[in-house]
Amino acid sequence: MTEAFQITVVIPTLNEAAHLPALLACLAEAGDELTLIVSDGGSTDGTENIARAAGAQFVTGAPGRGAQLSRGIAAAATPWLLLLHADTAFPSGWRETLRQTLATASTGCAYYGKLRFASTDPRARLLECAVALRCALFRLPYGDQGLLIHRDLLAAIGGMPQAPLMEDVLLARRLGRQHLAPMKLPVITDAAAYVRDGWCRRAAGNLWRLTRFLAGRSATVLAATYRR
Repeated sequence: MTEAFQITVVIPTLNEAAHLPALLACLAEAGDELTLIVSDGGSTDGTENIARAAGAQFVTGAPGRGAQLSRGIAAAATPWLLLLHADTAFPSGWRETLRQTLATASTGCAYYGKLRFASTDPRARLLECAVALRCALFRLPYGDQGLLIHRDLLAAIGGMPQAPLMEDVLLARRLGRQHLAPMKLPVITDAAAYVRDGWCRRAAGNLWRLTRFLAGRSATVLAATYRR
């Protein structure tokens, strides 16, 4: 039997009552191996009640994913942290895959998952390939892929970026290629925004925001027009 692991999962939320129960139920399969922290930005839809009923620690403060992650990380007691979005899901066998990753993990490296969309649309498969290519070429994972990181590494690079948007891009750039690696864990993310906005339009919009951000546009300005 593989030795038990100890990880704190930090989940930033803002009105995530529709997604949070499924993620917390999935994570509950790991029992005491995972400590759950929900870091909220002012939800009004019952997110707090859902988190507390599931036994998660609940911290709250001003909205902004970077700040929320930072507050959750500050409340964590374990060396290893797993940063997840609330609309995440895992396939069967995820616990063993996570154990295997941790068994060989270096504290000087952060590990991101393989993005999968909760959709059978062929465009979802194309976008998954595009994400895999982006990560292979540029080591630029997004937050919806999850990130397993040791708190010592996070402290060494200056902590979690305090940005309302693009905090995941800022974090990846702080880490650099030498401190980022893929893990075999598939991370399934909700596809509702792509269905709502259109697959091509949503993907193009994300790429345009990234381009503008890398060109120097403020994350605060970009966040003002971003629709989750």
